[in-house]
Amino acid sequence: MANQQAAPLGPDVAVTHILVVTDPARSRDFWVDVLGAELYREYGGTSVVLRFAGSWLLLVSGGGPTADKPTVVFEPPADPDRVGHAMTLRVADCQAAYEALRSAGASFLTPPHDWGSEVRCFLRDPDGHLVEISQSKAG
Repeated sequence: MANQQAAPLGPDVAVTHILVVTDPARSRDFWVDVLGAELYREYGGTSVVLRFAGSWLLLVSGGGPTADKPTVVFEPPADPDRVGHAMTLRVADCQAAYEALRSAGASFLTPPHDWGSEVRCFLRDPDGHLVEISQSKAG
């Protein structure tokens, strides 16, 4: 067995994805009602914490620099066709997920496309954040 060093962040590290949104309540409804996230808590109308697919999702309204990020401005994507971050949701059946999400109100860029070893399609949340639905066909 190889010598393993302790992880620099410790054994209990958890990942939280932060999405900057224009309307936290609208985004909460999309992530909960369409994609099935679980509402954990809300803070003052400016942030929503969700449990989603084994991790955490934090929806926050935009804002200017703070003491711990003195040059950083949080804002939703200015152009949804220019992506700096995307989320992939791996599913067992892409076509079935596509149909279920479409019937729940999700709007997709295209129907699922079969790439041979993978079937995938993309949707956007209300602020334009890109979400990929992907099915691996590799055996």
